[in-house]
Amino acid sequence: MAEAAKQHAQPAPEPAKPAAPPRERWMQWVALTTTVLAVCAAISALKGGGYSTKVQLSTTQEANRWSHFQAKSIKQHAVELHRDDLELAQLEARTQEAQRLAGERIARAKAEIARYDQEKGAIKLEADAIQKEEGELKQHGQAFGLAVMLLQIAIMLSSVGALMKRPAMWVVGLVFGSGGLFYMANGFWLFF
Repeated sequence: MAEAAKQHAQPAPEPAKPAAPPRERWMQWVALTTTVLAVCAAISALKGGGYSTKVQLSTTQEANRWSHFQAKSIKQHAVELHRDDLELAQLEARTQEAQRLAGERIARAKAEIARYDQEKGAIKLEADAIQKEEGELKQHGQAFGLAVMLLQIAIMLSSVGALMKRPAMWVVGLVFGSGGLFYMANGFWLFF
């Protein structure tokens, strides 16, 4: 009788819960890969924007160097005109002293012209170096831009594939995502 009382004292078993629909395993992979693609797209967008800013700054620096080059050219031309005037004055000078003074001034003008040539050469080298660096920065930025585009297409295809329960769309999204990851890596290391 004690056993019968124990059996009555035990709580009644809970009613069985309705079975949850079985999750499709590929949907978990869709969620995981879409998250990874979204993170890579964000990193690519950030890096691409950074390179774009660097290109703009580089373009400004290059323009400043060429403006400085142009200013030196204008000053050099003014000195060359003054030298030409001095050479005429030397030819027209009537005394030895006037010819000697004109000769000294011509020598100073020639030295100044040579200095301007040297300064312009240095400025040109700086501008060319900036232009070369700017080209590399553009390559990085373009690779990251393509990466963002391909990764966004991959995210869209994966999301639509999950919503429509079409694994084939997800696989196509992975193909685009692989291309996006390749261009992202190219943005960092410039393979080509």
